[in-house]
Amino acid sequence: MNIRMRMTCVATVATLALAGCASTSPGYGSGYGNTAPAPAGGRCYDCGTVVAIETAATSDGQTNVAGPVLGGIVGAVAAKELARRNTDSEGRRNVAIAAGAAGGAVAGNAIQNRVEGGRSGYTVHVRMDDGRTTAVHQADLGGIREGSYVRVQNGRAWVY
Repeated sequence: MNIRMRMTCVATVATLALAGCASTSPGYGSGYGNTAPAPAGGRCYDCGTVVAIETAATSDGQTNVAGPVLGGIVGAVAAKELARRNTDSEGRRNVAIAAGAAGGAVAGNAIQNRVEGGRSGYTVHVRMDDGRTTAVHQADLGGIREGSYVRVQNGRAWVY
């Protein structure tokens, strides 16, 4: 098998691997329609109006570094090994190593984001009926918008 065919196969496998890491949707609507049960009494202690929604990249402010770095190292090593066996051109080896490192970094980032999926999402600020304010962090909005009447239950806001 010639080098072009092998590189095409490697590129196809890498594309399929990255496609497997991709999400089909950003999480919108996964909680849509889930409403909390009506309170037994006439007053709802946990209910209020959404006053603001913030998009939160991470809940703890840390950057996502370990996945891309480790993925880049693994990708570069794998590409170097493949290129060492399949070509005698130094330029092609260097290109293969750079492409392997870039592909590995992208894959490592996607894998880390998938594993730590709970870190990104939304911070929903709610003014409760009794005047208190609270904020909850959740992965999806589930149909919530500013001005929505919600119930805060189990660390999450639900459309009420």
